[in-house]
Amino acid sequence: MIFLEKIENLTPDIDADLAENAASLALKHQSAAGVDLTIVLSDDAQLHELNRQWMNVDAPTDVLSFPSDEIDPETGSRYQGDILISVERAAEQAKAAGHTVEAEVQLLVIHGVLHLMGHDHATADEKAKMWQAQAEILGQLGLADIQVREQ
Repeated sequence: MIFLEKIENLTPDIDADLAENAASLALKHQSAAGVDLTIVLSDDAQLHELNRQWMNVDAPTDVLSFPSDEIDPETGSRYQGDILISVERAAEQAKAAGHTVEAEVQLLVIHGVLHLMGHDHATADEKAKMWQAQAEILGQLGLADIQVREQ
């Protein structure tokens, strides 16, 4: 199950179905359908604070992933973790890239899910695999024209 939270008065407002659909496709792509995760659509202030607290980076960021891999004792489902996205940052990045904020949020959801699934982009080989997976999932969403930028 995908849990979605949005902070109050989020601007721009993002349709939760877009984020959930992107996460579902990313999980399916990774053969991980049936795991649980949470997506939080937030703002620069919250991601700045979390980035400082957990990554020792004193700046806002677009997406943070917090893996969990816990098992729900009642359902037996695996809880994969949390993804937080700054919609403010997504809007800025979308404008700079020349696509919609909705497309950018979907890209960030996919990016976050792939991190929860163990992907990384610290080395050239890891990055190539992660970027390929992102491109494949974006294509399934009809967003094949979105260029995955450097993270």
